[in-house]
Amino acid sequence: MSVSIVWFRNDLRLSDNPALIKALESGHSVVPVFVLDRETDGVRPPGAASRWWLHHSLHALDASLRRLGSRLVLRRGPAEKVLDDLAAECGAAAVFWNRAYDRGSRERDTRLKNALSERGVAVESFKANLIFEPWEITTQGGGAFKVFTPFWRTCRTASPAAPLPAPKRLPAPKSWPAGEPLASWRLLPTSPDWASGIRAAWTPGEDGAQQRLTQFLDEALEDYRDARDLPAVEGTSRLSPHLSFGEISPRQIWQAAMTRGASAATEKFLSEVGWREFAYHLLFHNGDLAERNFRPEFDAFPWADPDQALAAWEHGRTGYPIVDAGMRELWATGWMHNRVRMIVASFLTKDLLIDWRHGERWFWDTLVDADHANNATGWQWVAGCGADAAPYFRVFNPVLQGEKFDPNGDYVRHWVPELAHLPNDAIHRPWTAAVPADVYPEQIVEHGAARDRALAAFQSIKKSA
Repeated sequence: MSVSIVWFRNDLRLSDNPALIKALESGHSVVPVFVLDRETDGVRPPGAASRWWLHHSLHALDASLRRLGSRLVLRRGPAEKVLDDLAAECGAAAVFWNRAYDRGSRERDTRLKNALSERGVAVESFKANLIFEPWEITTQGGGAFKVFTPFWRTCRTASPAAPLPAPKRLPAPKSWPAGEPLASWRLLPTSPDWASGIRAAWTPGEDGAQQRLTQFLDEALEDYRDARDLPAVEGTSRLSPHLSFGEISPRQIWQAAMTRGASAATEKFLSEVGWREFAYHLLFHNGDLAERNFRPEFDAFPWADPDQALAAWEHGRTGYPIVDAGMRELWATGWMHNRVRMIVASFLTKDLLIDWRHGERWFWDTLVDADHANNATGWQWVAGCGADAAPYFRVFNPVLQGEKFDPNGDYVRHWVPELAHLPNDAIHRPWTAAVPADVYPEQIVEHGAARDRALAAFQSIKKSA
């Protein structure tokens, strides 16, 4: 029997997986493979927190495949060479995969597709991790959108395709190609093992994704419009890492949400799914989104030397409780509430005047939901240099943000326990309670003066433009 290879990557699931279904329909035996590629230029390797998640997600996927009489073959190296060699080794008739949208992956995929085709191997790629392809949603003039609202309005005029069911069987090859043990990849931290908080917070894998979705729809969707901004409340879906690794598809989320009926809460939740679509739309049309300012006038922006201020921000020692709580939540759990992400990003880029790319890289390494498109789009939006960006003069006041979205200080008390004894009127202003500096650090910058400095820097690039 001929062989069809399915190349898994950011689609670590069996359901709604077009490449897997196509391989099954080919009538060939199916060889699922995952390639750990840390060597191809332009393809960004996963950060530390993502490597933890990847280990557990691959383990879960292999277990699911084995229940179908199959298994996941693990290999590492440049994906082009690994897959070309594997196709020759198996005598593969076809190789299928689901599309990635960052520039490095697209260029690599094109080279691989050409190489395999030249050897007579059928190759096909599919849409699996977006509801709409970046080239399917265009302006009236056929161009790319740069503003979310008209982009989303256009998306809402279309109907997403229904998700595909998971296969009930997968024909195995007569002999399995060799693979590497997952443990040999050393994706998990050991010395020290810093992942205990992440282990407690998450269940990677397709089953964990489906459980998370059901729990959100049952318990939090109704109050989503308001609760989503409160970091002390379980008001968000927390599906982002499952989406990032493709353990669940946006079509599945869309369909499940729509079955709960039309409501303002459902529409708001779907618009957040739409923001992810918009981020990938931007990434596809601007391949260097994580490295270059979307708005080129920011190339002349007078960023400050990060020095010790960056380290204080990274480790939650800025003297601003809502900022420090967010950064400590990130370090402990590999995740941060979205409202707090905006606050800490504004603090870094505007209060500290540190280039957004430093923050983007830190998030890439520490987030379990680190995502090519969302990470860069979010940072550029807050910094003011991105598409559909918040106006640069919108500088989040970390004190007022804390008082508005964590009014009782529950979030700060959890993540900054040295301030837990403070009353509500001081929890976001610990300097008013004379908290000793050896208990909690003094403010590394005064917000009012920092805001004035940021606005002056912005005016300087406007004048030179």
